[in-house]
Amino acid sequence: MSSSLRSHPLRSHPLRSHPKAKWWALFVISLTQLVVVLDGTIVNIALPQAQIALNMDDHLRQWVVTAYALAFGALLLLGGRIADFWGRKRTFMVGMIGFGLASLYAGMAAAGWELILGRALQGVFAAMLAPAALALLTTLFPSGKERNVAFAVFGTVAGAGAAVGMVLGGLLTEFFDWRWCLLVNLFFVVVGLIGGGLFLTESRAGGDNRYDLWGALFVTAGLGSLVYGFSLAETGWTSPLTITFIVLGVVLLAVFVWVETRVSNPLLPLRVVTHRVRGGAFLIQAVAGSVMIGATLYLTFYLQIVLGMGALEAGVASLPLPLGTMVLAGLATKILGRMGPRPMLIGGPLVVAAALLYLSFITPDGNYLVQVAPALLVMGMGMAFVFIPLQNVALTGVAPHDAGVASAVTNSAMQIGGSIGLSVFTAVYAAVVAGQAQVGPSELTAGYGGVFVAAAIGMLAASAIAITMVRGRKEDLLPLGPISDDAPVARLSDDTDTLSTVR
Repeated sequence: MSSSLRSHPLRSHPLRSHPKAKWWALFVISLTQLVVVLDGTIVNIALPQAQIALNMDDHLRQWVVTAYALAFGALLLLGGRIADFWGRKRTFMVGMIGFGLASLYAGMAAAGWELILGRALQGVFAAMLAPAALALLTTLFPSGKERNVAFAVFGTVAGAGAAVGMVLGGLLTEFFDWRWCLLVNLFFVVVGLIGGGLFLTESRAGGDNRYDLWGALFVTAGLGSLVYGFSLAETGWTSPLTITFIVLGVVLLAVFVWVETRVSNPLLPLRVVTHRVRGGAFLIQAVAGSVMIGATLYLTFYLQIVLGMGALEAGVASLPLPLGTMVLAGLATKILGRMGPRPMLIGGPLVVAAALLYLSFITPDGNYLVQVAPALLVMGMGMAFVFIPLQNVALTGVAPHDAGVASAVTNSAMQIGGSIGLSVFTAVYAAVVAGQAQVGPSELTAGYGGVFVAAAIGMLAASAIAITMVRGRKEDLLPLGPISDDAPVARLSDDTDTLSTVR
C-alpha cells in the first residue's frame, strides 16, 4: 500500500487534529442519525394536511410512509458496502447532498405521486447515510471509555428520534405548513455538510473490494417484497397479494443467503449476523424499532382522535418519552462501563414492557397526566437501557472490513422491524374492533390498548433474546478494539487496527 493511503488525515488538517475534533465529529454523526430516524415519523402528523392539499386517497396516503421505509430498509446493506468500499466520508457526503435534494423535491411536490417519489428518494440516500455514519463512529471511537460515551450519545439520539419527529412535525404543521416537515431537513443537511467537511476523516475497508451484485439484487428485492407484503397486511392477512409478496420476500431472502455462501466477497458476510451476540442485538433492535415506530404511532392516534389534542399538543404530549431516555443516559453509560450490556438488555425491555402494560389501561375519558405521561416517562427510561448498549453490542467483534455492512444491518433491523411491527399492531387493532356496529371512542381505545399489550409482549421477547443470546464476559461484549471474526475475543491495541485511510 502506498504511503499516501497509509497517512492519516488528522496529521495534516489543523481542525481535525484539534483535541475536541472527534467530539465535533460525534455531533455531526449524531445529527445525521437524528435526521434519519425522525424522518420516519415527522411526516405522520402532517399527512392529513398533505392528503387534502395534494388530493390523495387513503391508499395513496399510506405510501408516503411506506415508500421511505421500503427504500431505506431494502437498500441499507448495499449502502453499507458502498460506504466500506468507496469511502465512508465520501458516501456520507454524497448521501447528505442527495437526501437534501430529495427533501427539497418532496417538499415542493405538486401531486401525490411526486411526494411519494421524493420520500422514496429520501430512503435511498438515507440508506447511504445511516451505515456510513455509524461506521465512521465505530472507526473514530474504536475502544475504551470514549467509545462507550460516544455510543451512549448516539443511542440516545436514536432512541429519541421518533418522538422528536412527532414534536417537530406537530410544531411545523400547526404554525407553518406541512411542507416544512420535509424542507426542515435542508437545515440539517447544511450543518452536516459543513461539519462533515471540517471534522470527519476518510476511511475505507482494505482487501478485496469487489461488489456482490447478485447479492444486492436478491436482498433488495427480498426486503422490498417483505416490507410491501406486510404493508398490504394492514387491509387483510389472508389477501392473496399479501401472502404472495410475503412468501416471495422469504424465498428471495433464502436465495440471498445461498448466494452469500457461494461468492468470494459477499455483500453480507454471514459471520456478521450468525455471531450469537450480534445476532441477538439485531433481533432486539428489530423489536425496539417496532415499538418506537409502530406503538408510538397508535399513541398519537389516541392523543389526537380520542383525547382531541391538536397536532402540536399531541407532539408535546409525547415528550416524556425522549426526556426519560435523556435523563437516564448518563447513568446508563456508567452502568454499561461497570456491569456490561447484558444486565441492561435484559432489564431495559422489562421496564418498557411494564410501561406499555400500564398504558394499555387507557380509557376514553382518561387523564393524560395520570394514564399516559407516567407510562411514557418510564418507557423512555427503559429505552435508555436498551438503545445505549445496543449500538455497541451490535458491532461487537466486527472486523474493520465489515464495519459499514454491520452498521447497515443495525439500521435495517430497526426499519424492517418497525415496518413489520406496524403491520402486526394494525392487525391486532383490527381484530379488537372487528365486528363492532360502530367504532367510537370506547372501541378505538380498546383497540389501542390491544396494540400496547402486543408491544409489551414483544419487549418481553426482547428480554428473553438478551438472556439466551447476549452472553459472555463484560470484556468480551465490550472489547477495547475491533477484532477479527475468526480470532478469539481479545483486547487489541490501536497498532493492530488494519483500517486503511485515504486523503
